[in-house]
Amino acid sequence: MTAKITEIYRYPVKGLNGERLRSVPLAVGEPLPHDRRFALAHGSTQFDTAAPKWMPKQNFLMLAKDEKLAQLDAHFDPDSGELAIYRKGKQVVRASAVDIMGRTVIGQFFAGFMAGHCRGTPKLLEAAGHSFSDVPEKVVSIVSLASIRDLERVARQSIDPKRFRANVYFNGLPAWQEFDWVGSEISLGEVRLKVLERTERCAATNVNPETAERDANLPLALRRGFNHADMGIYAEVISGGEVQENDPIGLGDGQN
Repeated sequence: MTAKITEIYRYPVKGLNGERLRSVPLAVGEPLPHDRRFALAHGSTQFDTAAPKWMPKQNFLMLAKDEKLAQLDAHFDPDSGELAIYRKGKQVVRASAVDIMGRTVIGQFFAGFMAGHCRGTPKLLEAAGHSFSDVPEKVVSIVSLASIRDLERVARQSIDPKRFRANVYFNGLPAWQEFDWVGSEISLGEVRLKVLERTERCAATNVNPETAERDANLPLALRRGFNHADMGIYAEVISGGEVQENDPIGLGDGQN
C-alpha cells in the first residue's frame, strides 16, 4: 500500500489554530513558509528580534496552559502582511502583523481576550528567519493517522488529528511505523527530508480544537498504552520542492 499525504497545515501564530494548504513549497533547512512566524509573548518576556534565539514555549501564550486560544483561527496574508483572527467564524481583529502599529492593535486584542492569563500585555513577535517552534531546529512536523487511530483504541475516545498541530498528516502505513524512520531520509512527493526525532507530546493535545475544552489526557493515554508520550516525527528538509495533498510519503529509497 502506498502511503499518501492527506492534509497540510501551517500555523502562522504559535498557539493558534492553523490554515489548511493544498500545496506548499519547502526549502532546504526551513520549515513551512510562515509556519510559527509569529508568537504572542508575555509582556515580561525578553526577546531580541535583532538577534533572535530559540526560547521555550513557556515564554509565550500556549495551548498547553491556555486552552482558550483554541477558540481562535489565524489567517495570514503573506502579500499584504495582514493577520486576521477569527472566533467561531467571525473576525475579531485584523491588522498588519509586520509593522509596529498593527502588532500593537493585535496585542491589545489579546490583552483583553486573555485578561488574567498572561504576564503583562501580550506582544506579537516576529524576527527575520526565525520560527517560534517548540524545538530549536527548523523542522516539518509529520503525523500518521494510523497511529492516531491506534491511540483512539487505547484512549477509548475519538481523537481529532488537529490536536497534534502537525504540518503534514498521512495515511496508508501501519501504526507507529514512522518511528522507524528516525535517522533516515524520507520523501514527501519530490521533497527529501531527514527524520530527526520523535515528537513528545504535552498538555496542548488535551485541548479539543473544536470546543476549546480540555477533555482528554493524551500524554497519559500514550504512556499507559505504549510506554511513551510520542506522536509524530520532526524532519528537516534536505532537498526542496513542492509538496501537495495526495503526494506519496515514505523512505527515501522508495521502500516504506
